[in-house]
Amino acid sequence: QVRLVESGGGSVQAGGSLRLSCAASDDTVRRSCMAWFRQAPEKEREGVAAIHLSGTTSYADSAKGRFTISKDNAKNTLYLQMDSLKPDDTAMYYCAAVKWGRYCGTYVSPSLEIMKYTYWGQGTQVTVSS
Repeated sequence: QVRLVESGGGSVQAGGSLRLSCAASDDTVRRSCMAWFRQAPEKEREGVAAIHLSGTTSYADSAKGRFTISKDNAKNTLYLQMDSLKPDDTAMYYCAAVKWGRYCGTYVSPSLEIMKYTYWGQGTQVTVSS
């Protein structure tokens, strides 16, 4: 069973930065496509950034130019560097993974669709004040 544990959330003022980490069990990061999602109160969960096991990335429009997704296969850890944070970024942030297969293949772009991910962490809270 894959285990994902997020950390690095906290409270920050607008314009500040945070780096989220997602520690994965086994060899998950090297063998999976992974992504960050977020969910604000009374809103639907949405994709923020995704990374293919090859290293190709994709971002939501709201994250482009401000957030950077990366991974360290040796440390089995996924990261999300968030800069120029805004109050609208306030949400619970979740790490997700899907192993090589239908939704994580050679010619498949990293996805921001919730239904394509199999494994989920418990989340880490990010609060941005104005």
